[in-house]
Amino acid sequence: MFTFEISPVFILMEEVLLKKMREKVGWAHEEGDGIFCPGGSMSNLYSILVARHRYFPKTKTQGMTCAPRLALFTSEHSHYSIRKAAGVLGIGTENNKSEKLTGGWVPFYVNATAGTTVYGAFDPLPEIADVCERHGLWMHVDAAWGGGLLLSRRHAGKLRGIERATSVTWNPHKLMGVPLQCSAILLRQKGLLQECNQLCAEYLFQPDKHYDVTYDTGDKSIQCGRHVDVFKLWLMWKAKGSEGFGCQVNWCLENAEYLFNKLEKRPDFELVCKTKPEHSNVCFWYLPPSIRAMSRGPQRNSRLHEIAPKIKAAMMEEGMLLIGYQPLGEKPNFFRCVFSNPATRKEDVDFLIDGIVRLGCDL
Repeated sequence: MFTFEISPVFILMEEVLLKKMREKVGWAHEEGDGIFCPGGSMSNLYSILVARHRYFPKTKTQGMTCAPRLALFTSEHSHYSIRKAAGVLGIGTENNKSEKLTGGWVPFYVNATAGTTVYGAFDPLPEIADVCERHGLWMHVDAAWGGGLLLSRRHAGKLRGIERATSVTWNPHKLMGVPLQCSAILLRQKGLLQECNQLCAEYLFQPDKHYDVTYDTGDKSIQCGRHVDVFKLWLMWKAKGSEGFGCQVNWCLENAEYLFNKLEKRPDFELVCKTKPEHSNVCFWYLPPSIRAMSRGPQRNSRLHEIAPKIKAAMMEEGMLLIGYQPLGEKPNFFRCVFSNPATRKEDVDFLIDGIVRLGCDL
């Protein structure tokens, strides 16, 4: 996909589905732009690139020497791709701020996360939008993980305020279950993506073609030629409909709530977050008898840190299942169970709990 003459049907599919996704975000039908790109990390990079071009357009031709000392805001729980994009674009990985700025910095961009990678938490989008509007900042919402909730009548309210964003990342290859890769960057302002990336290569993008050359999407992308990622999503949306996707999302979150409720009642497990999960992420520790007998403190944490990796190793060696674990800040390693497969049933959740206990009770 890069010109209409090469892939006319797929170009039109992309146009239709990008409009559909923007409508789900809450933007008017005629508003906006976007493109499918290889993953949420690339979508987030696009958002910073276009935001910088919006405020400092000379950086496209003259580089960062014509821009002030730029800074962007994002939370400590945001995806690492925001920091990586700042490094790639010459803004600097250390110029991602989660606190107040001292003098000499020029903020231009705020990233809000709708569905954090670890906890599945949602930033307060309306409050962030108020700040961005007050100070004239670009508001990006990284909804790579949480965007699928827009298709659920039951859970879409968790993204209230996303309609005020300037740009949005949404990965259908996550909660919606589309095969990798399928990610979109959505922009409220039409034409800005093209203006930012366009170089008008004469051997591809002649302006005097006999059709509407705005359908030549290659000149508004970083890549030029792209995989036809939209076709997978188009087929699934045609088959399931928005209602079907909504039911699928609801089921994944029901499984998370089921696991949460089970663990909350058990003395051999401890939840990392005591409140009901906002998304389908459930984070927890397994506490074998040897750990439960210890008083809380550094020594207990050191022992607890070893439990999840050992259980996961045993699971892999047995061929039982795969479940992620990780530390976070001062918290020792904990399990992070994320539901995105609508084929998962409650008996699978019970199997997971029983397996963890069986493999970890003697540690």
